Amino acid sequence: QVQLVESGGGLVQAGGSLRLSCAASGRTFSSLTVGWFRKAPGKEREFVARISWSDGNTYYADSVKGRFTISRDNTKNTVFLQMNSLKPEDTAVYYCAARDGGGSNYFLNWNYWGQGTQVTVSS
Repeated sequence: QVQLVESGGGLVQAGGSLRLSCAASGRTFSSLTVGWFRKAPGKEREFVARISWSDGNTYYADSVKGRFTISRDNTKNTVFLQMNSLKPEDTAVYYCAARDGGGSNYFLNWNYWGQGTQVTVSS
């Protein structure tokens, strides 16, 4: 019912910036929450940020507050994750995800997933 495609990952030096994009399609998004998770090798997926499609309310993990910004463009059906002041510990595969209703910090509560985009931050 919902298809998500991430893009924008790559290699960046510590202190640099990247902007990830999540293009959504397949249904009306008014009732959805869309967010970003990340998974580093050997670790479980962890919540990064989320946004309500309808009203734009946002929520961030403590580890990225003040550095990352999630936003939406309703005309393009796209969610962005602007990542500034990147650190090596931000290195991970970043996944766009969506769920019906309100948000959650736990990945098992999310219904739809993109394929991921690799972000590598060098020292």
